[in-house]
Amino acid sequence: MGQSPFDPSFDDLPATLPVFPLPGVLLLPRGKLPLNIFEPRYLNMTRDALAANRLIGMIQPMPATGGTEAGSRALYRVGCAGRVTQFAETDDGRFLITLTGVCRFAVDQEIASMRGYRRVIAEWGPFERDLGGDCKADLDRSLLVARLKRYFDAQGITADWSVIEETPDDRLVTTLAMVCPFEASEKQALLECDSLKARAGMMLALLDMAVADTSGGDHARH
Repeated sequence: MGQSPFDPSFDDLPATLPVFPLPGVLLLPRGKLPLNIFEPRYLNMTRDALAANRLIGMIQPMPATGGTEAGSRALYRVGCAGRVTQFAETDDGRFLITLTGVCRFAVDQEIASMRGYRRVIAEWGPFERDLGGDCKADLDRSLLVARLKRYFDAQGITADWSVIEETPDDRLVTTLAMVCPFEASEKQALLECDSLKARAGMMLALLDMAVADTSGGDHARH
């Protein structure tokens, strides 16, 4: 699951980035995130990205205070830029797109919005190795599958276990981190792990905690 030849090099990553603040939605380097875009500001963002470098930053807003809607909340400091690798326009004016994760970024500062969507100055330096293809998860597959089965049972999730068994470690960790219904803060912690190995370890811990909590107690639409 290495870098695509169509992805920008590190030196070509832009200084400013449009961002899509979405709670509970995670994009990781080399992960694939399908999105259904229909709000006017995000339609504008998608059109502008398609006309430029095709990069959009996915980032979570901070928890709500006083009923503030997600699009206007303060942002977590770290997000992940994705490149639009698939898109289609529907008859009713929506975009169906797929973002493929390229590189994480830190928000240096937020700048003036453009055509309704938010933009930031992105700091890429701490995450340069995202573009190098960190593929070493050092994963204990039998332990992960055992915990995953317990977690899916507790959550009422069905899975094709033969596909899971055949999925390479790096892709499996990335996909599970993105699709499992963890809390927003847990997803943020997974995003900010400094290596795939650390993310795999955190994934095992989160699965274990989720099962303990429960025993005691498709396109995302935007």
